[in-house]
Amino acid sequence: MVGKIIRKLRIEKGITQNELSNYLGLTPKMISFYELSERFPPYDIINKLADYFNVSTDYLLGRSDIKNPEKLLSDYSNLSTDDLKVLEECIELKIKDK
Repeated sequence: MVGKIIRKLRIEKGITQNELSNYLGLTPKMISFYELSERFPPYDIINKLADYFNVSTDYLLGRSDIKNPEKLLSDYSNLSTDDLKVLEECIELKIKDK
């Protein structure tokens, strides 16, 4: 799963495996191994990938569908109390539907 996510993020950003490998200090072949799930990136590479693509490590590892929860929360910091209350109610309804 991690490999598919890395590939998806790389393509979304419009960069090549070579460009990503240069940023990470790896060979393009290693990026290929990661994307094909032939190798699993070590934790330091996971952190670098998360920083580079501006996503959480949970998203990168397939544990969350939210790319960047901190950004999501900051986007709501300017909402009024009434708007936050409506948003909270919508979230509670969505959770109950599951």
